[in-house]
Amino acid sequence: MIAKNAVPILILYYAACSSTMLVINKVAVHFLPTPTFLLFCQLAFSALVVKICKSFGYIEADKFEWDKIKKFAWVIVGFLGTIFCNIKVLQYSNVETFITFRSSTPLIISLCDYFLLGRAWPSMRSWVCLFFLIMGSAGYVMVDHGFELRAYLWLFLWYCFYVFETVYVKHMCESVPMSNWGRVYYTNGLAMLPLFMILPAMSESNILFEIIWIPQVYIPLILSCLVGVGMSHAAYMLRDSVSATYFTLVGILCKVVTVIINLSIWDKHAGPEGIALLGVCVLAGTFYEQAPKRESKSLLARDQEVKMFSGAPASAATCSHKSPKVLDGFKTVP
Repeated sequence: MIAKNAVPILILYYAACSSTMLVINKVAVHFLPTPTFLLFCQLAFSALVVKICKSFGYIEADKFEWDKIKKFAWVIVGFLGTIFCNIKVLQYSNVETFITFRSSTPLIISLCDYFLLGRAWPSMRSWVCLFFLIMGSAGYVMVDHGFELRAYLWLFLWYCFYVFETVYVKHMCESVPMSNWGRVYYTNGLAMLPLFMILPAMSESNILFEIIWIPQVYIPLILSCLVGVGMSHAAYMLRDSVSATYFTLVGILCKVVTVIINLSIWDKHAGPEGIALLGVCVLAGTFYEQAPKRESKSLLARDQEVKMFSGAPASAATCSHKSPKVLDGFKTVP
């Protein structure tokens, strides 16, 4: 478990990676319009860095084991689908489009929390936030002059993969203990294999052979690979130190910095109306609160009754509620 006084440093670490990764990918795919190749380079580079550092003893990372690979397979499906659709969205649309739809994901995830993960319905405050998220997203679509049907189809696919990954990874993190660098190694190392097999079918080889490898082409590619390593590691480190709700909050706030960077260096951003509606989405997402587990209240009440009538010590269930178990880099929500 990371010390509490290190949390601000981890937030800055994660924010620096998250706020720049989206813009760097947009620049990279603009000068090198081969999103599949770009993603493969990022995955391969991250896996290679972990492998080399592990070989020299600088870090600890889980080695490949068949039992873990089988359990991790669906994580790879969700991760690879989410990242690939992310890059395709950036290829056909602008950064604000992706951020707005990303800010509205709590609506679907709250339903999955209730029906699949045993959480309560969101509070009235959270429902209000979700309402403004939906209205902001719908309004942005109406004023988005860069509307492209392909972009919004990719956004829908990204939505499906993202929700699946969020729910399934939550389950896996509680059932398969691994180190932070081990998760980075598995995620990137396993995901690059199917991508390598489909790479020839993506018709990007001609572009790669014809491209002139000038600095404005290969520098964004190198930067995206470097930031990709930090992004993976920072995400797991921060998840290990704060609650899921706080992690989501930090992620949404990072999108504000992304917009600022995008407005400073890029000319394919939305107009004033789109930026204003984006601000509504980000603010609503900021004030959203994740619902607690449904059984938490009954467990606490039951324990209080036991203590009141028998003077018995607190139950194991309540103790686990007060002090969440740390599962190798992730807090297990009781």
